[in-house]
Amino acid sequence: MQSEIVISSPTRVDLAGGTLDMWPLFNFVGGAKTVNVAIDVYSVVQLRGIAGKEITIDSKDLGYAKTFADLESLLISTDSQLTLYKPLLSFFKPQNGFHLVTKSQSPVGGGLGGSSSLVISMMKAFYQFLNQPLPSSHQVVDIAHNMEAQILNTPTGTQDYYPAFSGGLNILDYSVKGIVQKVIPVRSTPMKEHFLLVYTGRSHHSGINNFEVLKSAVGKDTKVMGALQNLKEVATKTAELCLNGEWKKLPEIFEQEYTYRIQLTEHFSSPEIRQIKEISQKIGQSQVKICGAGGGGCVLVWTAPEVRSSIIKECQTQGFQILNSQPVDLASTGS
Repeated sequence: MQSEIVISSPTRVDLAGGTLDMWPLFNFVGGAKTVNVAIDVYSVVQLRGIAGKEITIDSKDLGYAKTFADLESLLISTDSQLTLYKPLLSFFKPQNGFHLVTKSQSPVGGGLGGSSSLVISMMKAFYQFLNQPLPSSHQVVDIAHNMEAQILNTPTGTQDYYPAFSGGLNILDYSVKGIVQKVIPVRSTPMKEHFLLVYTGRSHHSGINNFEVLKSAVGKDTKVMGALQNLKEVATKTAELCLNGEWKKLPEIFEQEYTYRIQLTEHFSSPEIRQIKEISQKIGQSQVKICGAGGGGCVLVWTAPEVRSSIIKECQTQGFQILNSQPVDLASTGS
């Protein structure tokens, strides 16, 4: 009998290039980069082997707990709460019984890549449970995003999985050759000093917004294609600033990113996001970055340390939730 396996994977805040990580959009603009950073908002998986073939799924987020006689019984179940689990279990096909507990610390619809992080946590747990070697980040991400496309029934990007797998500040280069990943340790940057995460209180619309962009791009919409090209250039510049340590220039580049992103569709923003943006700019030396596909969820405020407390106070006065989170390198995993 195996001891309990516990895996924690970080979620992320995307800094630039979001949406362009979705195939085949990056091909439409001749390749692209994305930049994101892992944060200490985790998805946690506990996996324990048991005698026999019984399988228990316990989702703390869904308030769902159920035991099945065996894998086949689970896979033929019509319970909608199993949507996230079925593709993964069909892939791994565990023959022995187990008890699986999952929980995400991310707010629902937070735009932090919570579901992607949870998939990575479960994959790491099952590779360990089945005594199989953990593949490379690229191999795991390829499997994970294809499984999530099955789950969501919509095209999916790939950038959200890399920080969950590797932690740190991720610069991803997308081209016809594949994806090149460069990870910069967060501890070697001043990111924590400027990082402030605010939750709007409204769920975001990831699949809807990105799919609308994809349809417009396939239809050769000139406005959308122009915005995607501009977002590509912004992401390239963001990567350069991070690699060169020019952190003070990020607010300016975030302003450009916001302008071009809402040209894709205004649904990327929302009244709440615009209000947080107004607060940040009014107090000064700060700028916002929409997290994920926007429309709600979380917003990163890149703030000067000396005005951080003023922005927190004003956001809380206006009814927004401050998430006590910071950029992180990879969390420890184990059993």
